[in-house]
Parts: sequence; C-alpha cells; structure tokens
Amino acid sequence: MKLGLIGKAIMNSSSPDLHVRLGGLTEIPTTYDLFDANEQPIDSLESQVRKVVAAGYRGVNVTYPWKEEAVRLADRTSEGARMVGAANTLVFEADGIFAENTDFTGFISGYRATLGERQPGRALVLGTGGVGKAVAFGLGRLGASEVILMDLDPAKSKRLAEELQAQGFAASTITPDQLAETVSACDGLVNCTPIGHEKSPGCPLPKELVAAHHWIFDAVYVPAVTEFVAAAKAVGAEVMSGVGLFVFQGIDAFKRFCEDDGKRAAVDEQATILYAHYRRELLGEL
Repeated sequence: MKLGLIGKAIMNSSSPDLHVRLGGLTEIPTTYDLFDANEQPIDSLESQVRKVVAAGYRGVNVTYPWKEEAVRLADRTSEGARMVGAANTLVFEADGIFAENTDFTGFISGYRATLGERQPGRALVLGTGGVGKAVAFGLGRLGASEVILMDLDPAKSKRLAEELQAQGFAASTITPDQLAETVSACDGLVNCTPIGHEKSPGCPLPKELVAAHHWIFDAVYVPAVTEFVAAAKAVGAEVMSGVGLFVFQGIDAFKRFCEDDGKRAAVDEQATILYAHYRRELLGEL
C-alpha cells in the first residue's frame, strides 16, 4: 500500500515510521513517502494529488498549508472534515477522493485513551489554527461544558466560536488580559499554538497558572515533553501530550486507507500497543 504526506517542512515527520509500523502490525506491506514543498517543487495540492493518484497511491495525509484546500479537492467528505472545514487525510477510491479529518477523530480517541471517562468540563484552547479548530470541535463532541478560545488574532477566535455555536456547542472567546482569571476557572488547558516546539521554545501560558485540578493537552510533540507538559506533571495535573494526537490521528488515517473491515479491526487491536510504544519512545514512560 503506497501512502505519503504532502506539506511544507515535513522532512523530520514521524509519520513514515508510524504508518510503516502499522503496516507491519497488520501484515499490509506499506510504504510512506514525504512530499515536502521546501524540498521539491509543488505547484499546488491538486497537481501533487494528480501525480500520486497516477503513481498508484492509495492515499495521502495532508498538512500545512493545504488542509483547507484538501476538503475542496474531495468528492466526498466525513462529518469531521465538513464540520472543521479542513482535511488531513485523502483516500483515493474508485468513485473519487474521500476526505477525512483525523485530527478531529484522533483527538477524541487520544483523549479517551489517556484521560478515560473524565469529562472535559470548561476547556481553554490557545490557538485557533487548523489543529486548534479540530481540537475545539473534538472537545465539543466529547461533551465539554464550554470551549473558551484565545488567539493572537481575535477575529479568528470569534469566527471559530460562532462555528462551534452553530453546531450546538457552548463557546466563547477571551483576550490575553483575561488569561489568568480564566485559567483558574477552567478544567482543561489546551495548547494548539507552536509555542513549546523545539523551534519556538517556551510555555504558552505562565507555568504558575497550571494547577493539580487541571487536565492539559499540548498539540506540540517535538519535543514530546514540552515546557507545558513538564509544568503540568510537576503539579500533578493529568496530561495528554501531543504524542496521543500523533498516534491516534495516524491510526484513524491508516484505518481509512485500509480496504476491508478485517484489516481495520486489526488496526484497532494494535492501537493500545502502538500508543504504549510511542509513549515509551518519545515520552520515556514505562
């Protein structure tokens, strides 16, 4: 099964390892190639998709800057892709292209695998870009009592709040000067900004605001233990690291790429083992 990833600055992606590993666990011979616009000319997502379809690929993952365009290329879309307005997975079927957003489904799966049946409660989401949007809708689907949004661009957070409300989810926005008072009244703290990445070090909010009653999620997973994750662990807060989203969005994508229910069931059977593997490898957990 020929798979790949289309995006920019993706040469250090762990996705090839994840998908080839899944192929081995499910006895589906799998290759996974990287199509990085910083390394090779890519005129457009559409042109690159045409090339991989012609080359016999089963599907591709799509990342920055083409997730929104991926939805527009599709002939059919999942509920999550329609809701979020973006897709990170394109499957090439006989009757056209199917688009899925496994950031949405993967966040839900990763949350349950890590935090169990804990209710999200009031959750603050920092950053309302592509991943932030998917996570915000995931929180709504998980039953968050309110999704509170903050972005450096207030228009973006306001627009996302309106989209969440249109789907029946309680949502509001805050400004940076309201951060401290909001954090103390929240159950969940979510980072969907680049802050904490090895190229953008730091913590997305003052570390002293994180308390034991919080659960936190950090979408950044390079490094796996970010300053935000470390601060949360230090005070005894429950933590879902970006490793959870990485693993479960990949699992959900691979299930879409599989062509029969038996293989999809085999992927599900390996999910716990795979998650434990990456938690050991990337987080140093036993």
